[in-house]
Amino acid sequence: MGISKSPIFVPGVWGPYYSAMVPDLWLNEGGQSATGKLIEHVVKSHAAFPELESNAKASGKNVYMYLNCHLESIKKCSAVGMLTVDLHVWPDFHGNRSPFADSTLKGMITGLALSNSLDDLAKLYLATVQAIALGTRHILETMQNAGHQINTLFMCGGLSKNLLFVQMHSDISGMPIVLAEEVESVLVGAAILGAYASGDFKSIQEAMERMGKIGKIIYPDLEQKRYYDSKYKVFLKLVDHQREYRTIMQNI
Repeated sequence: MGISKSPIFVPGVWGPYYSAMVPDLWLNEGGQSATGKLIEHVVKSHAAFPELESNAKASGKNVYMYLNCHLESIKKCSAVGMLTVDLHVWPDFHGNRSPFADSTLKGMITGLALSNSLDDLAKLYLATVQAIALGTRHILETMQNAGHQINTLFMCGGLSKNLLFVQMHSDISGMPIVLAEEVESVLVGAAILGAYASGDFKSIQEAMERMGKIGKIIYPDLEQKRYYDSKYKVFLKLVDHQREYRTIMQNI
């Protein structure tokens, strides 16, 4: 989301909405649909999922915590993200919400091999998480090109509990990510609105400052910038190619 003092129209992004989130400020909203469901679909539909589920249960971890640990164990250098150098995903399995607003777009995966091991599942999971983060970068750049100034991301909700998901967003966007001290920060947001409505605070901003606390701040690994800049170029080519394929098939 982008918040500004004056209205900014961004193609493919919803808004601007006046006072929709914070009184007297304009809001632009851009997002991706069903990202948690996408990760779940990729993981659970893989041939190695029963093995993953069994191993995770034996270790006392959920499947995503186990996958994060497994990626650390199979990495060949200091950066887990480089395990997907030849594996790329376009994440619009459910259509594109922003910045294209094109519900007809489909998901894409390139770089598959003739194997279905737990290592393959872990890498595909990682590539999917990276694709979602690349999609976030695409939205951010679209908003910035339209006039928004964005230099910090705030993340909350269920996926913010997955530190790999958070770190990939920081590395790929090149921005620090602020996490709320309270894990269930969405509930805190509701409490803030209630406290303002009841008159305990003179403004929502005052309630936010008093009731909302900053927890961890995750910083990008700038040594990976060149790698993710290259991944981003591939990411954008994927959708260009999909549109080219569609044009070819429409000409039959």
